[in-house]
Amino acid sequence: MRNLDYGMIGNCQSAALISKSGSIDWCCLPKFDSPSMFAKLLDKNKGGAFEVNVDSSYVISQKYIYKTNILVTEFNNGEDAFEFIDFMPRYTTDNNILQYPAEIVRYIKLLKGKPKFSVNYNPKLGYAKEEQLTQDKGEYIKTKTTSGSYDSVYLYSSFSHSDILEGKELTLEDNQYFLFSYFEKLLHQDVERQYLKMQRTRVYWLNWAENTTSYDLYNDEILRSALTLKMLTYERSGAVLAAATTSLPETIGEVRNWDYRFCWIRDASMVIKVVSGLGHEKIAKNFLEFIVKIIPHKDEKMQIMYGIDGQKKLTEEILEHLEGYEGSKPVRIGNAAYHQTQHDIYGILMDVLYQQYLRFQNTLFYSEELWTITKSTIDIVKKNWKNADKGIWEFRTEERHFTFSKLLCWVAIDRGVKIADLLHRTDKLKKWKELRAEIEQDIKTNAWNEDKQAYAQSYHSADLDASTLLMESYGFIDAKDPRYVSTVLATEKELCQDGLMYRYINKDDFGTPSSSFTICSFWFINSLFKIGKKKEAKRLFDQILTYSNHLGLFSEDIDFKTKRLLGNFPQAYSHLALIETAVNFSGQSEEDQVISALSHEAETDDSLNPL
Repeated sequence: MRNLDYGMIGNCQSAALISKSGSIDWCCLPKFDSPSMFAKLLDKNKGGAFEVNVDSSYVISQKYIYKTNILVTEFNNGEDAFEFIDFMPRYTTDNNILQYPAEIVRYIKLLKGKPKFSVNYNPKLGYAKEEQLTQDKGEYIKTKTTSGSYDSVYLYSSFSHSDILEGKELTLEDNQYFLFSYFEKLLHQDVERQYLKMQRTRVYWLNWAENTTSYDLYNDEILRSALTLKMLTYERSGAVLAAATTSLPETIGEVRNWDYRFCWIRDASMVIKVVSGLGHEKIAKNFLEFIVKIIPHKDEKMQIMYGIDGQKKLTEEILEHLEGYEGSKPVRIGNAAYHQTQHDIYGILMDVLYQQYLRFQNTLFYSEELWTITKSTIDIVKKNWKNADKGIWEFRTEERHFTFSKLLCWVAIDRGVKIADLLHRTDKLKKWKELRAEIEQDIKTNAWNEDKQAYAQSYHSADLDASTLLMESYGFIDAKDPRYVSTVLATEKELCQDGLMYRYINKDDFGTPSSSFTICSFWFINSLFKIGKKKEAKRLFDQILTYSNHLGLFSEDIDFKTKRLLGNFPQAYSHLALIETAVNFSGQSEEDQVISALSHEAETDDSLNPL
């Protein structure tokens, strides 16, 4: 496997990756950030998997059931054929209670003949670190740890348990099932019950897809990305994960391997704008509530990222016993970047709060709470915007005056001004507008490189950075401004390689980057579109879509030469940017229309802003 040819299934509690041949190679239960149960993805020998084995006469194909997150792997040799239909249940019961248990259902559907296959059921609990015991308990097969922290998992099946454990060849004469569950089931499990879960889950996803805004162009790509983003949301808190995996390398054999099973504040603004534009305001609202809950109201330092339950401490640990994806060590869990100083998060936060006031009706209490956060954030920016930081790309050693960080400090004040204006808090406007103007002039004076005719990565630097392409989308500069146009063209010349973008090419803590950062390529395409090069932008967009895997999924990075997917997978930020870019080409601008309409309502309807 060379291109992250995996499908993801999930139910907003956890997720699993299933290979093109039907093997579950990555799964953490009961939650996204729990220790892995299957981790062949990170160690082919030790990691553990739930494999399906057939002889060479079978042709294997894979697809999602249309408009759902139910994955179908078909095995067909002409005379015999069957399907593994994999999903994590998510549905509403008759009494309107949402169910999303920590389990995977593998429903095996007979298509024709008497197909034969075997399974290699080999869970490895606790990141394959602990000793364990697997036993047939009659009603189920139980695997439990016998050393270290106790953990256990259960397998229910309509097949003979001894045949499963011995890896014997199985003959399919009727529909069958496997149920892989973190918890022991209280109800009797059989084929009919799994079929009912499958149909209920199918209905759930079909209804969700039906409520997603349709577009004239790229609708299938938009919907698949939206369904993927939904799977990366954590139901219990509203958090949105950066990705479902840890330690998939940005470059094979190198050490840029990070745990992305956390929630970055930076993603919040884009999640809310894009997902709300698709008609799913509940996701946006839940995410906003998660953000508000973890935001320090007064003087406590705000982190750039949090655990999916709001955890603040994300201590990084290296799992020495795992060889890594294709030998790319180290394998990390936790993420030491949580304690970094990055001033851009304040601009992201203020943009989120501004959208909250525009999009959602607030109670008086909630509005007062948000206004307190707004004032506190402005005060923090006022005190810190002149200081250096680690920047958007989380440099682990060097601190600089990064242009993007300064830009987002400007965004923080700009959105504060807009919120104050909405709430008629005119006592704050004069000082905040003066601060906004000061930061704007500082950026224009110190970030502009006359030789490059572009805004640079950091003050008084000749290095360029893809993040400066966002200056227009945040409202700092007009798309037709000569400085923005020349920045786009200069960045293209220096960072673009066959339509794919480097984040930057100057050396960082780990050397010179050697793969394209997927979201930067979408940023670049959007910037071309904005400056009027729409034909070229569309050509590059159509090209990058061909680099997805067989199911339309993207990871964090794309190799410049081979175009293989690299980095953690699937990547929320990549799919958010895909949607935003596709909407631009669709001929519709519903997101802008929504914001414009709500802005008008905010000016005329006091019920939106009780203050």
